[in-house]
Amino acid sequence: MSSGIVAPVAPARAWLLAARPATLPAAAVPVLVGTAAAVSEGARLRPVVFATTLVCALLIQIGTNFANDYSDFHRGADHEGRLGPVRVTQSGLISQSDVRRGIIVAFGLAVLLGAALALIGGWPIVVIGVLSVLSGLAYTGGPFPFGYHGLGELFVFVFFGVVAVCGAAYLQLGTWNGFALALSLPIGLLVTNILLVNNLRDLPTDRAAGKRTLAVRIGERATRLQYAAFTALAYIVPTALAVSERSRRWLLLPLVTLPLAAGLARRVLGGLAGRELNPMLKHTGQLLMLFGILLALALVLGRVA
Repeated sequence: MSSGIVAPVAPARAWLLAARPATLPAAAVPVLVGTAAAVSEGARLRPVVFATTLVCALLIQIGTNFANDYSDFHRGADHEGRLGPVRVTQSGLISQSDVRRGIIVAFGLAVLLGAALALIGGWPIVVIGVLSVLSGLAYTGGPFPFGYHGLGELFVFVFFGVVAVCGAAYLQLGTWNGFALALSLPIGLLVTNILLVNNLRDLPTDRAAGKRTLAVRIGERATRLQYAAFTALAYIVPTALAVSERSRRWLLLPLVTLPLAAGLARRVLGGLAGRELNPMLKHTGQLLMLFGILLALALVLGRVA
């Protein structure tokens, strides 16, 4: 339609679209792996802390998605010619004022849960929470939206990889842990691949809108190679950890997903473009989920074996 308005859908369905379910493994998997890493290092699982951390991370992800939907529309990056899934602000499925309220509710609930976690983890959790919320808002909003300046991948790797995994482990262990830091690297790389697919798909329209993502800056071919390289590196890390210490041999378990990962990398390198990349966004999230579940299982098995 020339107006960019799509047929109305049920409110619950519209909000589900706004939450972008395909991206939610990016929030859930790091918490799962970080918690499992702590258990493997001798921590006694604190289920309530785990559940609170998980819900808090999901709320921050959802709030960030709402904020991106709203800000991208106002900056002109989302329009009727976009190649990706429907965006609720641009399409009119949810009013701009309601999306703003959604942002406030999601981040507000995350702050409340974060305050409870801060009582357990102290000032480091306060710092992580504040920076996570501010970064979620600043990804495509504010005076310097770093998603528009080629810094989106760095943001995702740091906050959804290093910070999320290490923070979840810290809340269980009570101390910072180098092993959790090592495990955060493959998770951060696979989470970042979700964004890489998104930005590869949107490269032409982002360039036209003046959105200087990393894909726009380095070009299509380099972005495809980056996806393949990040995929390979994600499997090298647990393999190296397993080889370096016999007691960690269970860390080879995520290699079960290697054929799937290789297939996805081959398809990205093969030249899929535009809307053809939409299923790849979902499949990359599924790979992250399977890899993360198997990695967490490997950590627990290594502990009890």
